Amino acid sequence: MHCASLGEFEQGKPVIEALRKLHPDMTVLITFFSPSGWLIGKDYAGADFVFYLPADSYRNARTFLGIVNPTLVLWIKYDYWFYYLTALRKRGIPVLLVSPLFREDQPFFKWYGNLHRQMLDSFRAFFVQTDSSKKLLGTLGISQSVMVSGDTRFDRVIDIAGNFEAVPGIAEFCDHAKVIVAGSTWEEDEEELDHYANAHPEIRFILAPHEVEEEHLRDMEALFHRSTRYSVMMKERKENPTKAESAHVLIIDNVGMLARLYHYATICYVGGGFGEDGVHNVLEAAVYGKPVVTGPVIEKYIEVVELAESGGVIIIDNALEAESVFERLFRNEDEYAYHSKAARDYVYGRKGATAKIVEYIQENRLLTS
Repeated sequence: MHCASLGEFEQGKPVIEALRKLHPDMTVLITFFSPSGWLIGKDYAGADFVFYLPADSYRNARTFLGIVNPTLVLWIKYDYWFYYLTALRKRGIPVLLVSPLFREDQPFFKWYGNLHRQMLDSFRAFFVQTDSSKKLLGTLGISQSVMVSGDTRFDRVIDIAGNFEAVPGIAEFCDHAKVIVAGSTWEEDEEELDHYANAHPEIRFILAPHEVEEEHLRDMEALFHRSTRYSVMMKERKENPTKAESAHVLIIDNVGMLARLYHYATICYVGGGFGEDGVHNVLEAAVYGKPVVTGPVIEKYIEVVELAESGGVIIIDNALEAESVFERLFRNEDEYAYHSKAARDYVYGRKGATAKIVEYIQENRLLTS
């Protein structure tokens, strides 16, 4: 299974785990392009091997595939590597593209996109997220092997929520107060939140920044008064279990626990919506049936647009709007319940992509010698 980064790894996990149940003796190799994916994925118990994919070249592709000789390849969402995909096609190895989204502005659909269109010829089947993606592939004459299966991320977040594992120390920090969990935040998000956090010490804030470099953590500590880092809090509790917590803002200085932190929220804030690349994964928050708030840059993400239309996500344009939304949700039980239900219903209404992919693999005997 090849994943560009951590988000794609999370998309691929449900398929690997479902296949492992059916084929417990299969060997699983996962490759990454991004360090953020590899750093988390390297300890994944569901894989036998986890590597970076060597740079895309004719020699590397030939050598790597000669060593690995895969029976089946799952390519998650995107990150197209020409020499590897070409080599897989020439060797007759089935490659499935899992949960891609296609848009008209991509090179595949441009006059200059011949090289990209050649890469699409390497895939045995496409399990796309939307009808529009299927229609776009149809304009290239690709139709028989295209299935609208949805997004495996829905299955992944439902699995995480359904098998919830508590995060040490978080329930004690929350202490039955109202809680705002802000995940995958950037500086732009934090500057929209700091005034409200500093003005409301009765509310617990849990901030999980997208980047946990020391300089950024120090900047956050300067922004948020009465804050502490997760690692510091846990160390102090170990040394003095009876010590009262003075901070009301908790800064998460590690990666990997965000999907579980949203469980503790009264309101979820998902970062990225004030940056050029747009909002991060809102499904990790919405699955818990909590209102989700984010910034305005959402147009690249169909699930966020749909969630906003259904009421599961509330879009804010500035700090004043954020504060107004937080106050309304805390005070108005009916409004809170409406947004909570909309978020949960949207996620649970779209599960099932993993089953469709696994069914195809089984029916076509792609893992049967």
